[in-house]
Amino acid sequence: MLLVALLLALCCAQPAAYGESFAEDFAGPAGSLPNPAVWTFDTGGSWGNGQELQAYTASPQNASLDGHGDLVITARHEAFTSAEGVTRQYTSARLETAQKFNFTYGHIEARIKVPSGAGLWPAFWALGDSANAADAWPAPGEIDVMEMLGAHPSVAYGTLHGPSAHSASGYKVQSAYHAPCSLAAGFHIYSADWTPDAITFAVDGHPYRTVTPAELPAGASWPFSHRFFLVLDLAVGGTWGGAPSAATPWPAQMVVDWVRVSPR
Repeated sequence: MLLVALLLALCCAQPAAYGESFAEDFAGPAGSLPNPAVWTFDTGGSWGNGQELQAYTASPQNASLDGHGDLVITARHEAFTSAEGVTRQYTSARLETAQKFNFTYGHIEARIKVPSGAGLWPAFWALGDSANAADAWPAPGEIDVMEMLGAHPSVAYGTLHGPSAHSASGYKVQSAYHAPCSLAAGFHIYSADWTPDAITFAVDGHPYRTVTPAELPAGASWPFSHRFFLVLDLAVGGTWGGAPSAATPWPAQMVVDWVRVSPR
């Protein structure tokens, strides 16, 4: 009887609810903007400490639905002067869920087709909920579920950023997934499993790195224990992304089929 009772208790036990369910399938007519109840456009021309080459806009020319269940973020080679008076030679879009969907822990994933070409820098990531406050970063933490450099389209990166006692810019723990072919050739699922004491990065269900607090560099702290929000963007240039070349295709598109966060 004791064994039966234990088995019943295990079968009926509720899983630990670490997060909130979120599913964005980007349904809507072609040319429409993504759901404003979920997504906010981050705009301006002063990104990456002024080193990135794009201005982010809220124009449907830079981010809109395609009518087939996808969000298309488009980088264009065109001059644009942002509201703060900064002129850039490229435009693109950056969208986030800050103050609309914030969560703590869970399985974070998106099905994305990335672009290829020197200077292109697509990313799917999460930021600590106070990251938009002045001078807050890197204290709130950052989980880069997927970054890819268009000059090397067969490599995806998963990265953690956080505060360090030894550097105002914090630390970076980065891992690389080397695909057998170009990731820009089709859609792939990029994910991160975030629990209180570990974050595991995967591509198409294949884990390639787990990071725990014990692996952080000396003087670093683990800021991944509070609410985060999601970010999707396609940057151009930057100190890490590199400059576009004459062969970089324009317009360049990052196509997002869906985004999900499942509780753990």
